[in-house]
Amino acid sequence: MNTFPETLDIAVEQAKAATKQAIADGYKLIQVELVVPEIALQSESLALEFANLFTEYGKGVKVLFPDTGAAALAKRNWGDRPFQVTDLGSRYTTVESQISDEDQIFIVACPSSVEVERAEKLSQLAGDRPVIYLIPQLEDVAMVGIGLTARKLRDRFISNIYSCYYLRPIDGGAILRCHPSSWQVWLQKESGYELATELSTKPMGEDLERLMLQLTTSEGETQQDPPQRQKPSLLGNLQKFLKALSQ
Repeated sequence: MNTFPETLDIAVEQAKAATKQAIADGYKLIQVELVVPEIALQSESLALEFANLFTEYGKGVKVLFPDTGAAALAKRNWGDRPFQVTDLGSRYTTVESQISDEDQIFIVACPSSVEVERAEKLSQLAGDRPVIYLIPQLEDVAMVGIGLTARKLRDRFISNIYSCYYLRPIDGGAILRCHPSSWQVWLQKESGYELATELSTKPMGEDLERLMLQLTTSEGETQQDPPQRQKPSLLGNLQKFLKALSQ
C-alpha cells in the first residue's frame, strides 16, 4: 500500500518510482500530475530530476520545454548533461524538426493548453517511444473549449494519457494515485493522513463532493455542525517546500 507523501520531496520521489514502473509495465504515453499552486515554477528543476532517471539512455533522452526561452534557460542552468534539451517547436520550427530517430524517451516539461496540438503531434511522432508529460496543464477549458472540437481532442489525445502519478490536496484530505495502485482518497486526521477509500477511476466534480461528504460525515452528524479546528495541511507543507526550492 502507498505511503502518503507528507512533503513535496517525498511526492517527487514517489512520482519518479511510479514513472519508471509504468514504463516498465508497457505504458508509453504517461503524465505526472502534482496539482499544487505554483508548481509550474518548479518545472525546470523537476524536469532535471526526471531526466536523471534515465541516464542509461544517454543522448537518447530528450527534454522538451514549451518554448525556446525556457529551453535556453534550462541549458544555461544545467550546463553539460548527457541528455538533450530543446523545445516543442515555435512559429519558426515544427515539432517534427525537434525529433530524431536517435531519441529514445521524451520528457515534456509543463506543457499548457497553448501547446496541446504540438504535444499531441509529439505523441504521434514518438510511436512506441515513451513520452512523459511532466505537470501538464493541457486541459484548460478557456483555451481548449467545451464544444465538439474540444471533445474530439480529449477523446483522441488527452483521455489516452495515463496518469502514473497524481497528487491533489483538497479540503479535508487529498487525492493520490501512484502506479500501480488505484486512485485513492486520503482524509486529514490529527495524526496525519489516513486512507479512506480506493477507486478504479479518478474522482471528480460533484462525485468527489458527494464522496467527501460521505467520508467526513459521521453517524449522527449533520452538514450544519460547526467546523472542526483547522489542522496543518498538506497544501501548507507543500507550499513551504516550494518556497524553500525557490530560495
